[in-house]
Amino acid sequence: MTLRVVVADDQALVRTGFRMIIDARDGLEVVGEACDGLEAVRLTRELAPDVVLMDVRMPVVDGIEATRRIAESGSAARVLVLTTWDVDAHVVDALRAGASGFLLKDIRPAELVDAIRVTARGDALLAPSVLGRVLDRFLRTTPDPAPPPSLTGLSGREREVLTLIGQALSNAEIAGRLRLSEATVKNHVTAVLRKLGLRDRVQAVVAAYDHGLVRPRRP
Repeated sequence: MTLRVVVADDQALVRTGFRMIIDARDGLEVVGEACDGLEAVRLTRELAPDVVLMDVRMPVVDGIEATRRIAESGSAARVLVLTTWDVDAHVVDALRAGASGFLLKDIRPAELVDAIRVTARGDALLAPSVLGRVLDRFLRTTPDPAPPPSLTGLSGREREVLTLIGQALSNAEIAGRLRLSEATVKNHVTAVLRKLGLRDRVQAVVAAYDHGLVRPRRP
């Protein structure tokens, strides 16, 4: 199956560069290019891509708001935010808006391709240590203007699973910690995402931090 990608960036040279990298790989295809956030939302609705590469700073509608609109529309597309800064407060805003991860614009071609494939599968793109550092640095200084999803609908076991997801444990590691089968853990993870209206594990990690279930260590 070919993964369909939309590239959203206000710089034509950047879009062209990403298109050349992506279209040169088997199983990947750029199906649309957007020069601003509003066009990115429109193309996502019309073309139903698997992944959207979204620049943060764009005219008309910025990448964060465009990501939020895509997430709220119910689109299955996963958004990878493009940034020129390794650790940027905008990254947390984008993750809260529904992004599945972030990439530096100077990423190597092979890493870009791998990131698209990982994200399309629904796996966590960000290394746990990286995500933890990002959230630890910015969550305290950039509070979410919207309240996090309520945990009242979760069972006690599901709350435990959410906490362990927030600690960056894999399903296998969670299964070992709770003495459950991996299949049972997968079912719990699915239930947590569904009940909280979260798109993927990255969003679950953010929710765990926002609720104080996970408190990263300070250096």
